[in-house]
Amino acid sequence: MPKTPIAKPLKSLVAGAFLAALPVSAFAQPAAPVPSGPTYADLADLADSAPLVIKANVRKAIKVKNERAPGLRPGRARYYVEARTTALLSGASAIGESLAYLVDLPLDARGKAPSLKKQDVIIFARPVPGRPGELQLVKPDAQLFASQANEAKVREIITALLSPATPAKVTGVREIIFVPGTLAGEGETQMFLSTVDRSAASITVRHEPGRPPLWGVSFSELVADVSRPPERGTIEWYRLACFLPQMPPPGANLSESAAARQQAETDYRLVIDALGPCDRTIS
Repeated sequence: MPKTPIAKPLKSLVAGAFLAALPVSAFAQPAAPVPSGPTYADLADLADSAPLVIKANVRKAIKVKNERAPGLRPGRARYYVEARTTALLSGASAIGESLAYLVDLPLDARGKAPSLKKQDVIIFARPVPGRPGELQLVKPDAQLFASQANEAKVREIITALLSPATPAKVTGVREIIFVPGTLAGEGETQMFLSTVDRSAASITVRHEPGRPPLWGVSFSELVADVSRPPERGTIEWYRLACFLPQMPPPGANLSESAAARQQAETDYRLVIDALGPCDRTIS
């Protein structure tokens, strides 16, 4: 791998603004444990928004004075980092062996940041135009220690995101309608979702007499398989749990009667509850 110079004026890096551009609930799954580190949603958010995901080894970390760190949140410190590339996990841009970037780190009770020197890290970044070797994190704290667990999960998520079958980003709910069946207790709710690329996505909740309702999701023109709702910790689950509104928007419920509209809303709530919360620890 060709080497690119690390030496970059600290002043020029600090002057560059961080571009933090991240997009702003099996029938009932068991409650998820309280997360102690980055969650699936945290890692999916980062991987999905980063043109480059890089594993690197930190050579040097220099604290930036707070007065030269615009936008720094309380309880954090900003560091100028020089690192060596060890692997490109995702991205099409050419990168050199030497990297430089800014990162915000949390402080402990003593006001100390975790030590970075010689540590392996995973960074989620974009290249800085005209500045080879210089990167800008997609969030001020878009860096993880490259533990075995973190690296394995990041690689798994990247593989899922790059798959041709990966579901499109869900942006909302277009229509929801409950159609009763011919028998008492029979019927079906269809929820048609909007996606960033306008591709098909829908959720089906099916009611049969004497049985609990079943539901599933389809990210194609095919009818959803109601026997297989998405499992927590998958891209399908992430697209729904982290981006569906808690209630369908006004005017989206097209069911004919008041009772049908109520059933459609009940079924929507059933889906949200079954998905469970989209836990995030990275704000």
